[in-house]
Amino acid sequence: MTIGTERLQRRMARGAAFLGSEVAILGGAMSWVSERHLVSAISNAGGFGVIACGAMTPALLDTEIAATKAMTDKPFGVNLITMHPDLFELIAVCAQHNVGHVVLAGGLPPKGSIEAIKETGAKLIAFSPALALAKKLIRSGVDALVIEGMEAGGHIGPVSTSVLAQEMLPEIAEQVPVFVAGGIGRGEAIAGYLDMGAAGVQLGTLFVCATESIAHANFKKAFIRASARDAIASVQIDARLPVIPVRALKNASSELFTAKQREVAGHLDGGVVEMAEAQLQIEHYWAGALRRAVIDGDVEHGSVMAGQSVGMVKREEPVADIIGGLMAQAAAALEARAV
Repeated sequence: MTIGTERLQRRMARGAAFLGSEVAILGGAMSWVSERHLVSAISNAGGFGVIACGAMTPALLDTEIAATKAMTDKPFGVNLITMHPDLFELIAVCAQHNVGHVVLAGGLPPKGSIEAIKETGAKLIAFSPALALAKKLIRSGVDALVIEGMEAGGHIGPVSTSVLAQEMLPEIAEQVPVFVAGGIGRGEAIAGYLDMGAAGVQLGTLFVCATESIAHANFKKAFIRASARDAIASVQIDARLPVIPVRALKNASSELFTAKQREVAGHLDGGVVEMAEAQLQIEHYWAGALRRAVIDGDVEHGSVMAGQSVGMVKREEPVADIIGGLMAQAAAALEARAV
């Protein structure tokens, strides 16, 4: 074992022990992409796969968890969206399958959800885009946090990964394991965040073009051809409608989303829907737009969600090779710093 590899293992030990994996790499939950094939492949390769529940019904999630279990005997988690109308039923499904880790994403956990997850015996991971919220979540009993910067794909916050890491890791990293996400494309960056106190990282974009990913060939080609500047954030057109920006590759879908926002805002004006339902309609829009791109291969009118690290995705390759390459880069970086 090299000095770099030993240092990497030591820095990842806390995160890996928390996840029950060989390396502290958490798979980002990407709707339609993070399903049984990719999730099991990440776990089988030593990382920690996470099922993206997204808009799934409890019955669909039940089927997906069972199918994933049939493909791996390694630990994996389930990502649940806080605004899902059946959130507590989904938590119950996770409990029935003895899912060891539940990730809550998409906003503040609703009342009773943290307690419901903890009562199942599962470890709870939550997202925090700000230090004050992170401290509040820790007080509420979450077991680990993901701090995700605006460079990430899909729903994003307003602050960059590097700034969040500098602001938050010194304050909270000793209290709970913290996984850094957003714009991570090489092992040198992973080594850097580990040195700053992170327990591990979360990666999404890098796994989209994995051999095991079921994403359509057109979707993967769009990733391989793209540069960092092609991954742009959506624009909010109505201040009354709290739309969380989404980062995706530039195409005609941005105009479609603008039209959808106008439609939903009109429903709000007419009293046809309440705010919560309006937000849910936006989420359903994204789920449908993403499916058109990921599953159907319509990369012009569907949503090709991607982080800015997309420019570092060069080819389709097995998950094991992606993780192995990142670990080699991280170990080499840590070894070089000893010289």
